[in-house]
Amino acid sequence: MEATPRGRAEQISASALAEVGLRYEVDGEIATITLNRPDKRNAQTFATWSALARIGDDLPEAVRIVVVKGEGPSFSAGIDLRLFTPGGVPGEGSFASVLGEGFEERIAQAQKAFLWLRRPEIISIAAVQGHAIGAGFQLALACDLRIVADDVQFCMKEPALGLVPDLTGTKPLVDLVGLPRALELCVTARKVGAEEALRLRLAELAVPVEELDTAVADLAAALLATERSAATATKRLLQGAGGRTLEEQAAAERAEQVVRIRSLFASG
Repeated sequence: MEATPRGRAEQISASALAEVGLRYEVDGEIATITLNRPDKRNAQTFATWSALARIGDDLPEAVRIVVVKGEGPSFSAGIDLRLFTPGGVPGEGSFASVLGEGFEERIAQAQKAFLWLRRPEIISIAAVQGHAIGAGFQLALACDLRIVADDVQFCMKEPALGLVPDLTGTKPLVDLVGLPRALELCVTARKVGAEEALRLRLAELAVPVEELDTAVADLAAALLATERSAATATKRLLQGAGGRTLEEQAAAERAEQVVRIRSLFASG
């Protein structure tokens, strides 16, 4: 069968993504993004963030589940440390080379790589094994759910490098573990293993490394068993709960339910 225009675009995109160390596959309602620089422990660069943002922009409407994972023994060791050197990353430069007017906007563009994973119409799952350091930790935090291998090592490394976490990770971290624990984790830059990650609610499930893919597939299947519009409305409702009073949340529940009931029974 001749490729459709969308099919050709996806093929070109796959080639471009491969150049920056990403693999992107869509199978029906599930999209899988794989950080694919195992020789660099899936360290992230400007190009990584740009490519992740493009995936979010072009995500097919049919996709309901997005799985983010890493090739090899590490999820992501964080920022490619070559960005701190004068030579930087070939073809991308360094932090020093991109300083100046517009640098804050460049950070905003990088943040887009993480923000889209929270959209109500999808549920994102981070499949995390080995190191999830700095930007890797923040990428996992950008996802709605985290399934971890028993060898996981979360670490918010940025303060130890003289930076702050700026890839949208601070809010979900505080939401999950509370301000005191988030402060301790960030400023000490200590590592958190699987057992503690479960205790702190940084992970929904921890499994042996060899069972990680199966656990993620099982979760995806369970999520897909719920009707899409109901799942989207429920995620939207839950996302807004933290910023509302009880009365405001009750009103939001009513508004969402009116839409659901009408969609289910109005035609009858």
